[in-house]
Amino acid sequence: MSDAYLFTSQRLGFRPWREDDLPAFAAMNADAAVMEHFPKTLNVEESAAFLARLQDQFQEYGYCYYAVEIRETGEWIGFIGLAYQAYKTAFTPAVDIGWRLVPGSWGQGYATEGARRCLEHAFTVLNLDRVIATCTLSNKPSERVMQKLGMNCLGHLNHPKLKGYPEYERCLCYGIEQAEWWDL
Repeated sequence: MSDAYLFTSQRLGFRPWREDDLPAFAAMNADAAVMEHFPKTLNVEESAAFLARLQDQFQEYGYCYYAVEIRETGEWIGFIGLAYQAYKTAFTPAVDIGWRLVPGSWGQGYATEGARRCLEHAFTVLNLDRVIATCTLSNKPSERVMQKLGMNCLGHLNHPKLKGYPEYERCLCYGIEQAEWWDL
């Protein structure tokens, strides 16, 4: 295991963010295919601000959407991890699990493998009681990952961070309790 990794799965390494991640992170966030289920792509400044928020969240909570690499090659492929969400809904405040990967890594099971490992970390190391995940109604690939993780559909929500974007505002929320995780 690389000293840079906080933890690993079979094929992936999870690590904190570095400033030199910004070019690849910004390129991923500027890709229209990657951002299909979000209101817009992000420019370099928006990606830099997002990266700074991830670093701050790691400092404050000890977790974030982690930078993810393929262990065998060291290739950075995006993020998978946990984030504290305090926006107002029936499902929050809560810790959510999320992922965003570069297109070249799609279809290889990385999102499911990585998210499964992050749930294990959430429940065994961080001792969280519950983890949620949200996605737009049209984001069937992410919803399938949530289902593969054993998460249950908790219901629909109008995402407060997506007001003004009617085609994205209506979302699904999935969740899993620590006790359910042990039963999988």
